[in-house]
Amino acid sequence: MISKKEVKNIAALARIGVEEKELEKLSKDLSNVLDWIDQLKELDVKDIEPTAHITGMDDVVREDKAVEFVETEKIVDLFPEKKDRYNKVKSVL
Repeated sequence: MISKKEVKNIAALARIGVEEKELEKLSKDLSNVLDWIDQLKELDVKDIEPTAHITGMDDVVREDKAVEFVETEKIVDLFPEKKDRYNKVKSVL
């Protein structure tokens, strides 16, 4: 079983605040998870092909091409204000 000291260390590494009264339950829970993982390690999976997801679908990838945008005047007209040669927008921050 994972000790309370180990639970505190794991919590510190994960930057999770853990109260003293939670340590016993977390110790049992983490031990159960690790026991379950040990059970999974016993499975024979050498003939099973790894999968990223169960659907069998592949990602659609396209070539990334730069395209010149020719309708800049339409966008410039959307700016609410102009000052000198610049377009003014509301501050973001």
